[in-house]
Amino acid sequence: MNKSISILEVFAFANVITGLIPDLYAGLDQVSRELVGFIPSVTRNVGAERAALGANVTYHVAPEANVSDSVPSMTIPEPTDQTIGTGNIQITKSRVAEFGWIGEETRGLNYGPGALSVQADQFAQGVRALVNEMEADLAVEAYKAASRMYGTAGTTPFASSHAETAQIKKILDDNGAAGSDRSLILDTSAGANLRSLTNLTKVNEAGTSMTLRDGQLLDLNGLSIKESAQIQTPVVGDGASATTNAAGYAVGATVITLASAGTGTILAGDVVTLAGDSSQYVVASGDADVSGGGTITLNAPGLRVAIATSTTAITVVAAGSRNIAFTRSALHLVARPGALVNGQDAAIDRFMLTDPRSGLMFEVAIYQGYKKLRAEVGLAWGVKAVKTEHIAGLLG
Repeated sequence: MNKSISILEVFAFANVITGLIPDLYAGLDQVSRELVGFIPSVTRNVGAERAALGANVTYHVAPEANVSDSVPSMTIPEPTDQTIGTGNIQITKSRVAEFGWIGEETRGLNYGPGALSVQADQFAQGVRALVNEMEADLAVEAYKAASRMYGTAGTTPFASSHAETAQIKKILDDNGAAGSDRSLILDTSAGANLRSLTNLTKVNEAGTSMTLRDGQLLDLNGLSIKESAQIQTPVVGDGASATTNAAGYAVGATVITLASAGTGTILAGDVVTLAGDSSQYVVASGDADVSGGGTITLNAPGLRVAIATSTTAITVVAAGSRNIAFTRSALHLVARPGALVNGQDAAIDRFMLTDPRSGLMFEVAIYQGYKKLRAEVGLAWGVKAVKTEHIAGLLG
């Protein structure tokens, strides 16, 4: 009778984990996995891979161009000085999913032709947990950094058409985002609505049977459509009857001072509307008590419509799912194995396991003790939205 190899039984081999590798990959296929959309769509920031946990890695932000009249002259005009802005990205987490076994627990396990080892499934569950956490970190970072939102909170988009993708494209276009390498990450409810649209499932209209036969989502309006199990539905502030002050604000303004009016809070990540303006703005920083007349800051590029020199009502949009569209360069992910002291620790073996769903490489390590072992799969990572103008949201 065939017997699949357990971790303790491969200690006799020169390379401890080698005998487990096929089962580890088979485990990734067998264990339930949630949909992953953000991780394959963002920029992998290789410049931060050598950074220590919590250390800043600086990236540059080019300023707006200096534009002036072209005046003929025998003297070359002096160029205008520019200040190059900067931003920081950090590796903020170093996480492992671990489990332990004692020798007696392996007795009698994993017998039977082609049986997958229990340990392989445990490793797969570890990869699953870490990928879901990383995907959620990107989803949170993205919705809080979005420039504006479109749609109706509490109403799943694409109920009757895919027109919402045209409006999301418009936001990105208006903000000057690159026209290529754009993604729209949806929850499964929005994805189900898209798959139900007849013009996407009729082969003669869609031009392909991918959606009808395979359930694949087609690119629409320059957006690569993907789904994620980690689309967020955040709690929103309870601000009511808040208004701006009467100072007036120009197009592009981001910091808005409030009058001492209304009640409740406006939270970072909230979506707000302003009277006389159809745009739905995302709040970068809020106000813990609007009655005190503090300030709120909108994500760039700020106001699309100027606010007159009079108090203007502010409304907090109700809770709803935050589907997100962005260009690849707008969201960054840095991920690497956890750091070791002088490149080593007490592990008896380790290797890098590639997750076929997310494309990430995880470090698998085995530590041997007295009639016992510790096994773990781990990764260190950080996420950062580096260009809010190139991120937009679709409410659901």
